[in-house]
Amino acid sequence: MQWTITFERLPANLEEMKSLRQADITKPENTAALTVAALCVYPENKDESIAMLNHLRGPRPLSVYEKQFLADRFRGADYKARSFFAGAVPGNNYTPSQPYTLTFYDNPYSGKDEGYISLYVQSGGADSKRQIKLRNKPSTGEWFLWEEFLLSDIRIPVNRDPWA
Repeated sequence: MQWTITFERLPANLEEMKSLRQADITKPENTAALTVAALCVYPENKDESIAMLNHLRGPRPLSVYEKQFLADRFRGADYKARSFFAGAVPGNNYTPSQPYTLTFYDNPYSGKDEGYISLYVQSGGADSKRQIKLRNKPSTGEWFLWEEFLLSDIRIPVNRDPWA
């Protein structure tokens, strides 16, 4: 199965994120899409991005280690999160098409652990899809970010490639 989520604009902070129609996190694909959007904020405003991610994580905020991991992964690679939007490829320096569109996929193992689901999204700079794992909170029906594997290295954009 696949889900396509479209943003007319990306949120710049938690309040903007909460006002989006995709803010309904009873749908796991919305939580996954908002995770990518929150990561896109990180290079411009680390604190807002962390606030957005903490909201998406529900009762389990980012640890000091996880915050340091984000800082390490974004160092010199502000384009990683943008690479998941349609049209964003190394050749255009990961400039997404607008409106901003994300497509998520499941696979036969996506829901193998009760209360969790893994969705996958393709980066324009990677050969394989990347995983976002979400956890359901039964009392509210909401899906929260459990872990993401989105920030691994990808091909560098042409404007940073000395061999391009």
